[in-house]
Amino acid sequence: MNNPLDSNRHNLTTNNHDEKVDLITKSGHNFIADQIFTWLVYLFATTTVIILFFMSWIIFKEAQPAISTFGLGFLWSQEWDTGNQLFGALPYIYGTVTSSAIAIFFALPIGVSVALVTSENFLPVSIRNGLAFIVELIAAIPSVIIGLWGIFIFIPLVEPLQKWLASTCNFIPIFNTVDPVGTNLFTAGMILAIMILPTIASIFRDVLLVIPKELRSASMALGSTRWETIFRVLLPAGFSGLVSATMLALGRALGETMAVTMVIGNSAQISFSFLDPSYTIPSVIANEFAEAEPGLHIGALSYLGLILFGLTLAINMGAAFLVQWIGNKNNR
Repeated sequence: MNNPLDSNRHNLTTNNHDEKVDLITKSGHNFIADQIFTWLVYLFATTTVIILFFMSWIIFKEAQPAISTFGLGFLWSQEWDTGNQLFGALPYIYGTVTSSAIAIFFALPIGVSVALVTSENFLPVSIRNGLAFIVELIAAIPSVIIGLWGIFIFIPLVEPLQKWLASTCNFIPIFNTVDPVGTNLFTAGMILAIMILPTIASIFRDVLLVIPKELRSASMALGSTRWETIFRVLLPAGFSGLVSATMLALGRALGETMAVTMVIGNSAQISFSFLDPSYTIPSVIANEFAEAEPGLHIGALSYLGLILFGLTLAINMGAAFLVQWIGNKNNR
């Protein structure tokens, strides 16, 4: 004989399994505090977008004289003659992109190593936390202080190495400089590497710390060594986070001004040798904007700012799409 209570319980259980639980549903009681918070979030997000477009419009408006005069030819022109009102952006674009690439080349492997050492149990917890704090503390140092340190401490240290590279490895185009003086593209790239190191190390460390410990245990249970677990499990699992950290650090390197201005040499030339002086977009804007005359000069500097803005935005968008593509590929 069937018990009606058991039948009702069975139907209730079946219905509960069939229903999909939506934790973010809008139905139910909605308190006034929740509504206020939601509208505040929408307001702040919309304000951020409006400010971004407003900044872009102001820069575009100031750059309009140079855009109208030089057009897209400004991007690959190498002339910068304020007396004759001839301006070109290629040397500054080259210096900005190359110095940032050198910085990523040095900072990425060191940052990944620091993240691994401070997240895995290679060292005691107190030493790991102290090391992570010291690395993150670099980000709090003002860029002008790092620039002064670069002039008085770093350049005298690396100048003998650069002279040795110029004399021994001059058959390599990137070291083909007769007598490097220390203030050059290579020095600027290494200074930038020091400045963006905390960004890569701290963000990637946080990514490694949230990877489930079960992945480590499962890998080692299958016979993998510690380093096989790191290279075949942890790094692939945190690759999207590493890409995000790298792109964020690259954005910082592209826009850095004072420290680079003090050590790069500020010479508007394009040279394949990293041991020659160079120039960047932020540096030329900082050096010339205060004394620039209204018209084409201000317009050219604003055009450079617009190019830098677009370059940084393109890198961030590319990183976002890359991370999304990697996530979709891993979810398949």
